[in-house]
Amino acid sequence: MEALSQHRLADGHGITITVAHYPPGTSKWNPIEHRLFSEISKNWAGRPLDSYETVLKYIRNTRTRTGLKVQAHLVDRVYDKGVKITDAQMPAISISHHDSLPKRNYTLSPN
Repeated sequence: MEALSQHRLADGHGITITVAHYPPGTSKWNPIEHRLFSEISKNWAGRPLDSYETVLKYIRNTRTRTGLKVQAHLVDRVYDKGVKITDAQMPAISISHHDSLPKRNYTLSPN
């Protein structure tokens, strides 16, 4: 379902979308997460995260010494779980898998 939604976005706006996921358990190698998590933790300073708005406030108020600012918003839409793209839908999607981790890294192009 995710690739189908992303493809609709690519088609609707005439843009190419590249998706690159880090495999589970490797977030420590994600350079953005690595740079920001410690800064967010300092901002949070162990105070209770009692609501989504509190979490978003700490994330949004995070700044690094180099001037990096964080943007965050809550998506409250409920997505269906387990929805798969059917074999009949696949030919309609212009998708190219990358050589590195092809199941996780791919590019969607508009038709």
